[in-house]
Amino acid sequence: MSGPLNARGSGAGEEGLPLEPYPATAWVDRVGTVQLWSAEAEALLGHTAKEVCGTPAVELLTTRGDREAALAGRGRPEVGQSWDGILALRHRDGHEVRVALRVRPLTDREGRAGWSVSAGDARRIEREDVDRAMLRALFQQYPAPIAIMDDELRYRLLNGAAERALSHPGNELIGRHIGADTSHVDSGTIDRVLRQVRETGEPVLGLPVRGSAPSGPDRDRMWSLSAFRLTGPTDRPLGTCQTYVDITDGYRAERRLELLTKAGAGMGATLDVARTAQELADVLVPALGDVAWVALSEDVLEGDEPPKMLGPGQWNLRRIGVAPPGDDWPTGLPAVGAVPPTLPNHPLLRRIGQGETVLLPDRDSVIAAAEGHSELAPLFVPEHGHSAIAAPLFARGLVLGTVVVWRTRRPGPFGQEDADLLTEIASWAALGVDNARRYMREHRAAVALQQRLLPAATTDTPAAETVGFYVPAGGGAEIGGDWYDVIALPSFRVALVAGDVTGHGLPATATMGRLRTAVDTLADLELDPDELLTHLDDLVHQLQAEAPHQGDTVGASCLYAVYDPITCQCTLASAGHPPPVVIRPDGTVESVEISPGPMLGVGGLPFEATTFGLEPGSIVAVYTKGVIYRDDHDPDAGLRRLTDRLARFAGPGRGLDGAGHELLRSLGDAPARDDMALLLARTRAIDPGSTATWEFPADASVVAAARKAAAGQLTAWGLDEVSFTTELVVSELVTNAVRYAGGPIGMRLIRENVLVCEVNDPSNTQPRLRRARWSDEGGRGLFLIAQLTTRWGSRYTRSGKTIWTEQPLAADLGLLDLPP
Repeated sequence: MSGPLNARGSGAGEEGLPLEPYPATAWVDRVGTVQLWSAEAEALLGHTAKEVCGTPAVELLTTRGDREAALAGRGRPEVGQSWDGILALRHRDGHEVRVALRVRPLTDREGRAGWSVSAGDARRIEREDVDRAMLRALFQQYPAPIAIMDDELRYRLLNGAAERALSHPGNELIGRHIGADTSHVDSGTIDRVLRQVRETGEPVLGLPVRGSAPSGPDRDRMWSLSAFRLTGPTDRPLGTCQTYVDITDGYRAERRLELLTKAGAGMGATLDVARTAQELADVLVPALGDVAWVALSEDVLEGDEPPKMLGPGQWNLRRIGVAPPGDDWPTGLPAVGAVPPTLPNHPLLRRIGQGETVLLPDRDSVIAAAEGHSELAPLFVPEHGHSAIAAPLFARGLVLGTVVVWRTRRPGPFGQEDADLLTEIASWAALGVDNARRYMREHRAAVALQQRLLPAATTDTPAAETVGFYVPAGGGAEIGGDWYDVIALPSFRVALVAGDVTGHGLPATATMGRLRTAVDTLADLELDPDELLTHLDDLVHQLQAEAPHQGDTVGASCLYAVYDPITCQCTLASAGHPPPVVIRPDGTVESVEISPGPMLGVGGLPFEATTFGLEPGSIVAVYTKGVIYRDDHDPDAGLRRLTDRLARFAGPGRGLDGAGHELLRSLGDAPARDDMALLLARTRAIDPGSTATWEFPADASVVAAARKAAAGQLTAWGLDEVSFTTELVVSELVTNAVRYAGGPIGMRLIRENVLVCEVNDPSNTQPRLRRARWSDEGGRGLFLIAQLTTRWGSRYTRSGKTIWTEQPLAADLGLLDLPP
């Protein structure tokens, strides 16, 4: 190849390559007559040789001044000088053409004088001059490497920057094919890119390629490669041009920003200490190093603060996150969960313990750090590890753990920029770990509070067998205000409760505790369910009055149901709570039709009680809305879903505990958006033969009859050992009813795990226990009853009140135990 693609030179083109800037030629004799006219001249001005030859050359000039100057010099070529300039010539079609001329005097063999004229389009020549000046300046002054390759990808022309980048003088590379020893970037990539450009003609602009610097410790560089094809006027490929721009600083800044962005977006979102540690390791490999691990204090893993260290040996760090994980983890290095031995009081460890990032830039520094403690090297130095950075996870003045990054495969060592980057990432990670640790501690306290506030998971009473379940929202991440309760009532009845306080967190849990306590207290008063909810609504109003000072909104739903195993009747009322579901002994499942009142705290509307029968062996499911509310936000669909699954899992003969767990698992693997509380109760009935009922008029004579009736029934039941105590209780209760309430007087004995005695009368006056003075003739009846029974109480009925007592079935109480 010749012409300007020759190194260090330029010349005439070949194959019609228009490299000569003055292609048109003519010969003018001494008198100014055109004698010769080339084809290029004809192409330039449109005049044929036949039309021009023999005519004065001045006729081609368009301006008067140019013609006069030409005529003044005619006839004296021997004294003429060479002349270059631009003149306006007349085109054959009449328009003016600015032509660059080179006029040279000459003499032929016969001594005749004349002029040799070379001409070209002035605009093109000016443009080519500018192009040559730009090309010359580009090659001489442009700081980035530029290389011209021929069609066989051999070097033809290099600028000074390219020679410096390739560490070779240009004369050593001219004619050599691009290769590993003649390129500062990956030769395979360059060869592929240049061949693609040569074949397709499509330029490649700004392609990032990895390479090396010609000298210096930091030889790992990034270059922006641009390449384009060079063609002749006939589009024949002549070669390629490639240029590089060193973008290492910008590339590294961009990578650092990307890594920081990834670290900020990918760490600490789960509020899980172990997962945050693994996320940190995953961020660092392979973006920063080849091997990384994160070790945390065992106290941090438990949610507690790490101890303020007196020495490195007290760290008790456990490796929690490693990268690369699995089989790619270096053999010999302790894996996840490993606890290193007691660490020595090494200066490097002291620096880390003081919150400083330690850089080990090369193998020598690694060896020096391990000097004197070679037995620990296999625990901390991976195979082929040649450079490392160790940074503390430092938050609120405490070292929560450490993060260590090694380079084993990539040759470039860590630098101070890498250490600064790891320090910043470790600071972010430390905040994430500390937030997760503190959340773990608070969550543990909230869970403990929630567990203490909920009743026992299982109960077993004559009325029902029950199993309760509670699942916090978010898979345990959010403690809320859902609760269930089973309250044993007198006369073997049982109350089933489910409630849901609005909101989440400790305020909701605390409110739940207050409401559950209130329900327990009101249940002791043996109020009807609708009346109990009315009193509970008043309490919520009081809590709302306190809420403005606490910044919380108080509201709740509640279902209160009472089941009587003697009548096998269940009475319930609802304050904005979903209805219970009943599974009958024959396997049929139905949702109880209720008339729910407003949520607690709304006020202004009454609550309505609903009563329905329950066969022994029926299963009652009470629950909170989290059990039926899902992403579809359709409570009716959720209730149908619950009904179908209860029919599948809680049929006859199935255990309540297993049925409840299967039911909750079937609701989906994704963490629930709301708390879930579920209470399953399998009802029982008391044998009618274990109950005896009488009615007496309000007459003093009936006291003896009542005592006789009770004694006879106890004899029939084989309970003569408690007959004496029971007769005393019956005598006192019936005497009080006759004296203070009037008739009719009802009496009922119920035998189960204890003996219950009930006396009801039409009075609404509650009995009151008091200590009688020595001079009082009465007032000792209830005091005696309290001493003779394990517990006693009174409840209102729609037609009066009922006083009840409970006694053990063994004669443990007697007159000898009575106070004097």
